[in-house]
This record gives sequence, structure tokens and C-alpha cells, in this order.
Amino acid sequence: MIDKEFDWYLAHQEELVKQYNGKYLLIKDTKIIGSFDSTVKASIEGKKNFERGTYLIQLCTPGEDAYTTTFHFPLAFA
Repeated sequence: MIDKEFDWYLAHQEELVKQYNGKYLLIKDTKIIGSFDSTVKASIEGKKNFERGTYLIQLCTPGEDAYTTTFHFPLAFA
């Protein structure tokens, strides 16, 4: 699910940066749910409205500098 959201972000990154540069985007179902000044604010909004793992929080900046992964829930890797 999150891969779909990230792929959508990458495909639209240039146009999104024009509107949201420096903001943290809450993306769900390939739609911008909101833009926030911090990951904390975006995370609060995401947790309040959606099931974990069904949305993406992405720093909107040009280039690849913001391509990171942060998980805010327990994970197990095999």
C-alpha cells in the first residue's frame, strides 16, 4: 500500500514541490490529505483518521534528499 503512495509521490514530485516545498505530506489513496510543518503533526492526523500502514508521510522537497523511511509502529523483519 505504501509503495503505491510513494510511487505516486515520485511521479508528481515536481508539481508537489511547487505547492508544498518543505512540508510533510500525508498521502492516502494517492491523494494529499494534508500538509504539515512537522512529522509529529502529520502523524497525529494520520493515526486519528486511518489504520496504520495505509498512509504515507513524506517530506516534500526537490531531489532525492528526503527519500527516507521512518516507521512509527512495531515491525518484525524475517
